[in-house]
Amino acid sequence: MGNCCEAICNVRKNTNVRVSLPAVCFVWQIAMVILFGVFIRYDDESDAHWEEFKEENNITSDIENDFYFRYPSFQDVHVMIFVGFGFLMTFLKRYSFGGVGFNFLIAAFGLQWALLMQGWFHALDPNTGKITIGVESLINADFCCAGSLIAYGALLGKVSPVQTLVFTLFGVTLFAVEEYIILDLLHCRDAGGSMVIHAFGGYYGLAISWVLYRPKLDLSRRLNGSVYHSDVFAMIGTLFLWMFWPSFNSAITDHGAGQHRTAINTYIALASSVLTTVAISSLSQKRGKLDMVHIQNATLAGGVAMGTAAEFMIMPYGALIVGFLTGIISTFGYLFVTPFFEKYLKLQDTCGVHNLHALPGMLGGFTGAIVAAAATESVYSQQGLIDTFDFEGKFAGRSVGTQGGFQAAGTCVAIAFGLVGGALVGVILRIPIWGDPADDNCFDDEVYWEVPEEEESIPPVLEYNNHMINKHQDLSESNFSVEQS
Repeated sequence: MGNCCEAICNVRKNTNVRVSLPAVCFVWQIAMVILFGVFIRYDDESDAHWEEFKEENNITSDIENDFYFRYPSFQDVHVMIFVGFGFLMTFLKRYSFGGVGFNFLIAAFGLQWALLMQGWFHALDPNTGKITIGVESLINADFCCAGSLIAYGALLGKVSPVQTLVFTLFGVTLFAVEEYIILDLLHCRDAGGSMVIHAFGGYYGLAISWVLYRPKLDLSRRLNGSVYHSDVFAMIGTLFLWMFWPSFNSAITDHGAGQHRTAINTYIALASSVLTTVAISSLSQKRGKLDMVHIQNATLAGGVAMGTAAEFMIMPYGALIVGFLTGIISTFGYLFVTPFFEKYLKLQDTCGVHNLHALPGMLGGFTGAIVAAAATESVYSQQGLIDTFDFEGKFAGRSVGTQGGFQAAGTCVAIAFGLVGGALVGVILRIPIWGDPADDNCFDDEVYWEVPEEEESIPPVLEYNNHMINKHQDLSESNFSVEQS
């Protein structure tokens, strides 16, 4: 009986996705076409009736169209989603195609599903039954995709392309629900998504990874690491994310002071986290050498933790403190927490999303709660409090203390959705029909990609290389062997 069980466990997994991957892509894309045809329409500012809308609302210039305010931020966020997140995941020595390529696939499908899911919750016209979209809808769809891309970091190299689409489908759905609860029902403020994006996405990926634990992943340990050029490519992703993070946090904030303040606070926090990351990384090594893993990731923690409070009057020194502390906490996470998780909790987190997204996102959410509860009219002004916390309509009588309590509750909701939702999705992904790789075949592009052969060194041909003339001595000392005719 034991031999039978051992034989079953040793059966090679079938990673042939020639039928399943095209089927999922075609069926789901056709479904998007149908659903968009039924529900999605242009909003007033992108519709051909814009001229009539201008007259009815006394708009005097096309420049007042929200497109011209939001599109620069949309471009920056879009670059972060496709280039920043994509290249950040190319650090594995043999999984760069999978890192940037499946990131591309997740985002391309996710943004379509997000326009529908977020539209049903936020932009559905009850009279027409239609969802209207504009440039702000595109930004929010990218935000929604970010949650699934963060989750992918915990699963990098261990899942099939079909599984990535499945957890994106559920991830976007869960994101839309928790976002509606946090932003609409609890009326939290979370412009940069510390709660709804980072805490949710991080814990969502961690929960899936915990359920999909691979006891023999050590068999692929030889590929679970970087080489010089793969770390350089990953650093490109880091720099794109670092530069554009102020746009990410401020993209959908109120025009004017709110957006301006958010960009400043994020900019300052990011700068602070770089220095503390470098300091802790150097201290952790006997000779003070820096670890590229820390520099690629923990330097971004200030932007994550600043996502909620950046819109508030946290003050520049407060932003520096947030960046200072999260750079330290995130780097310590890579040094101690990730190994602890893998050894004792059986949780394999490839990219360390707990240290860059989950934990800083949670801290950012609670930081926002504290700053909101401490807000005063003398610091914000009466109108400033109303504008910053949107104390209007049925929330006009809410106090800042109550707002702080709801901000903390929103953080807990995001974590709960990530953990519970991720565990349930992980159970679905354990079903042996998705074409995932075996434990000894992870972190390798050759499983799902046509990988070109390594470059061959071509010996010089003397008659066509004039610069080689009179250098026979050098040739004799080189590694090339020149065949004489």
